[in-house]
Amino acid sequence: MNTPDTPGRRGFLRSACRHCLGFAGLAGLPALAQDLSAIKVPPRFSRPAADTDEGGLWGLVDREETRIKRSPLMIRDEALKNYLTDMVCRLSDGHCPDIRVHAVRVPHFNALMAPNGMMLVWSGLMLRVENEAQLAAILGHELGHYLERHQVEQLRAAKDRAVLSTMVGMVGGIGTFVGQIGLLANMFAFSREHETRADRMGMRLMRHAGYDGREAAAVWDNLLAELRVTGGKDAGKRGDMFETHPTTAGRRDELLQLAGGAGGELGADSYRKAIAPLRFGWLQDEVKRGQYEESLVLFDRMVGKDAQDADVLFARGEVYRLRDDGGDADKALADLDRASRLARPPAETFRSLGLLHKQRNDRGAAVQAFETYLAQAPQAPDADLLRGYLAEMKR
Repeated sequence: MNTPDTPGRRGFLRSACRHCLGFAGLAGLPALAQDLSAIKVPPRFSRPAADTDEGGLWGLVDREETRIKRSPLMIRDEALKNYLTDMVCRLSDGHCPDIRVHAVRVPHFNALMAPNGMMLVWSGLMLRVENEAQLAAILGHELGHYLERHQVEQLRAAKDRAVLSTMVGMVGGIGTFVGQIGLLANMFAFSREHETRADRMGMRLMRHAGYDGREAAAVWDNLLAELRVTGGKDAGKRGDMFETHPTTAGRRDELLQLAGGAGGELGADSYRKAIAPLRFGWLQDEVKRGQYEESLVLFDRMVGKDAQDADVLFARGEVYRLRDDGGDADKALADLDRASRLARPPAETFRSLGLLHKQRNDRGAAVQAFETYLAQAPQAPDADLLRGYLAEMKR
């Protein structure tokens, strides 16, 4: 397996496609037609003895979990933690007492589950899913790896390659894996057989919990749209992004076949409520990620679903402003002005409007925008800088 690229456009999407959405392993399997109710969830696991290979893996991840919980990138929102924990308990069919869910503020689409019951959920993932059922599709897949003990199988298969020492650097503290997101994904890039088994177990958990399994296909469709920005029409069909997976051709139909046609719960309102206090910060993180083309696909989809979403209009306008390519300044001005006229626009909307107007030498509009921003956010980190701009423009 090749070493993944450094973080960036391709590393980010590779991490999602190799690990979190391991749905590709479904291709061509006659087992798709089988009844998912035949898949049995194993009983709760006992902690392995410390002197066994599995016990050593558990101990290593226990230590890393302690480090992770001290990281400044841990999302310490009790309501969100409880929401995610309740959701995982609903999915896990009796394993809830052994699972700890940690949300981390990392603007990439990913989640993982360790053999000791630790689950990590990235903010970039939570920003992109549209409802609780879509999140359940991903978390169910991760639970599938855990319940099928794939991490332990992988360890035993790779013992001669010193996988334990590799895990030390890969799971690591949150501060290290932000810079190694592609490497982390490689560590948890399971075999096709593992991915297929996790998909089936995940769908069984999802449907048993009452969620609409068809939303798993929607997750993939949305992510593939981002892939196509740089990969073209063949994104996801060939190349090193999918070196651990077969072709994506027909994947959506396979997921829908596995999900069945019974429908189920979406949980859109409950999901929006759960992430609402944190969502704007995640949108800002996505802008700062600097992968503007991918971000625009995401923001266009969001605006298409809610044209009155001032937070997303600000984020899209800010991407256009920062990219500043061709007619981007006009597009930025249109989005930011539109956001500013809605009921509760982010204060940052007026800062960005001020910077745009200043660039265009429209002093009157710039002054008005900066003054509005400072009135709404007088203690902002850049407040003194903007007061300097105001003093200069008023001379």
